[in-house]
Amino acid sequence: MGAAGILCYVGAYVFITYDDYDHFFEDVYTLIPAVVIIAVGALLFIIGLIGCCATIRESRCGLATFVIILLLVFVTEVVVVVLGYVYRAKVENEVDRSIQKVYKTYNGTNPDAASRAIDYVQRQLHCCGIHNYSDWENTDWFKETKNQSVPLSCCRETASSCNGSLAHPSDLYAEGCEALVVKKLQEIMMHVIWAALAFAAIQLLGMLCACIVLCRRSRDPAYELLITGGTYA
Repeated sequence: MGAAGILCYVGAYVFITYDDYDHFFEDVYTLIPAVVIIAVGALLFIIGLIGCCATIRESRCGLATFVIILLLVFVTEVVVVVLGYVYRAKVENEVDRSIQKVYKTYNGTNPDAASRAIDYVQRQLHCCGIHNYSDWENTDWFKETKNQSVPLSCCRETASSCNGSLAHPSDLYAEGCEALVVKKLQEIMMHVIWAALAFAAIQLLGMLCACIVLCRRSRDPAYELLITGGTYA
């Protein structure tokens, strides 16, 4: 049951973190591994109850059901790992395709959701522009403001008097956001992959233990008499 809680936490963490970066990718299928791992976590909770009841009641049928469900969960976790690697590889292309559009729609005077997302990412990841701060010169917002400055979210935390002016580039974050967003999203996907791998190993151990118990039960004459209602001669 503890494993179920951890898996649900990992899935929820992915959803919450991806929500901060959802403007930078359009493929909603990227979240499929997180959805699956939450479903697995919920299923593991039910499996835990079945396993506890089967063990307490010494039910061979219950243990067999427990093993079958564990096998299904194991297969699902393998699928999560495969999907995680597939979508992790697609993140870079997704961000590259979407980030240009997001920066083009930036409006610093009346920020919409996309504009807030850009400011959030630039402050959070300590970056500026797509590849560097000079990318802002190609945006409509930069051309309309005509003040030769970038958003204040590009200012380094150590630059107390920064106003975003390109005349003082040392006050601005030098690294672009695209590579850092890709890195962040891939790190998040790796959390899902490692969680699925870890719990897949636990499932294998659980199935092995349950199979050992089942084999011992089937070879125990006293247990056979108990479940059939017989008595010793």
